[in-house]
Amino acid sequence: MNPSERRSYLQGLEQFGIKLGLGNITVLLSAFRDPQGDFPCVHVAGTNGKGSVCAMLAEILSRHKLKVGLYTSPHLVRVEERIRVSGRMIPAKDFNRLLSAVRRRVELLLRQKKLKAHPTFFEVLTILAFLYFREKKVDIAVLETGMGGRFDATNVVTPLVSVITSISLDHQEHLGSTIARIAFEKAGIIKPGVPVVCGVEDSRALAVIGRQARMMRAPLVRPFGKDGRLETRKTQHGYRFIFKFHDEEFRYVPCLLGAHQGSNAAIAITAAGIISRTWRPLRKKLVIDGVERGRWEGRLETVGRNPAILLDGAHNEAGALALRTFIRDRCPLKPVLIFAVMKDKAIPRIIRILFPEVQKALLPALSYSRAARPEDILSLARPFGNRIQIVPALKDAIAAARAAAGFRGTVLITGSLILVGEAKKIFGRTNWA
Repeated sequence: MNPSERRSYLQGLEQFGIKLGLGNITVLLSAFRDPQGDFPCVHVAGTNGKGSVCAMLAEILSRHKLKVGLYTSPHLVRVEERIRVSGRMIPAKDFNRLLSAVRRRVELLLRQKKLKAHPTFFEVLTILAFLYFREKKVDIAVLETGMGGRFDATNVVTPLVSVITSISLDHQEHLGSTIARIAFEKAGIIKPGVPVVCGVEDSRALAVIGRQARMMRAPLVRPFGKDGRLETRKTQHGYRFIFKFHDEEFRYVPCLLGAHQGSNAAIAITAAGIISRTWRPLRKKLVIDGVERGRWEGRLETVGRNPAILLDGAHNEAGALALRTFIRDRCPLKPVLIFAVMKDKAIPRIIRILFPEVQKALLPALSYSRAARPEDILSLARPFGNRIQIVPALKDAIAAARAAAGFRGTVLITGSLILVGEAKKIFGRTNWA
């Protein structure tokens, strides 16, 4: 499969949208001799924080000289970002080769009527990741759910440990309109007898997850409840965290910015502790090194200085609240915001959280079918109209934001990971430092 054929095929897969269910993926994996059973794994779900937790866990395990597979979504610039082994993206030639193999098998199974429907984009990439991990003989894989959990394509594994990072309202059209319903879908990754690390603090969600854990006789481990306690201390340059878990104390400063990364690190540390007890011993020093060195692009990622320019995929209310905390704690001058978001998000609530914190908001247009039009965002933000400007081209919006922020200010580019990805393409071609 050449690059043009790959692009055409992947674009064609997107027309099948999102189909929650395990029927297709199970048939396809069986046709490839179930590659997901050839390596142990960690399975991570949650509304926010799951990507950061996966990145930290992968770093912890890599520091123990293990060959680690990492499967995440979405990608920011290149689709290969989703599939990594020991920190390296799958090479394009391997991606294309495996994609061709999956495509041929899909077409055969469709002709044989063994598949009820054409697999989705996410299903195909999930199979491709499992095939690549088997081929590379990974020691362990860290798998992030795409959406939900119960019917997510990744939910065909029996992991060493399941992780649920957080629960908040997002993707209600697919997962349900209440916290309890969303928690039920995320709790679907809990497997019989497999420990589950739960960073969730909402009592409604906890009740649902606890009930599912009891039903599965899966030990429920809570880093921020009966099992542990997290202290956050502000420093001149960020935050220092002290996590006390049972009789151990972990002190760390993640390289990922934001107070919320202390919680994500504590969840990763807790999962690492279970892996150490049930699979292979892990050293405390290397666990701390892993959470301090784990990197995850597009999460308060610095891409420019003077002014500081940060990218953050705060695409829902919980993400916006975490970003607001960062602004209040770390931005002495009100930042300039570049904002674009998908039209199915809670745009009015995100606006009420973020827009009072900024001196100016610039609204670029995204050439993506699910994106909200800048004009529609402007109409929803009438109380802030005097500080909002539509600048259709993202590169022009970045230039205008830099000028408005000044040498000592801050530019925040946020609201959608699509926007973050588009910005990363620009900063990859241009030196803004």
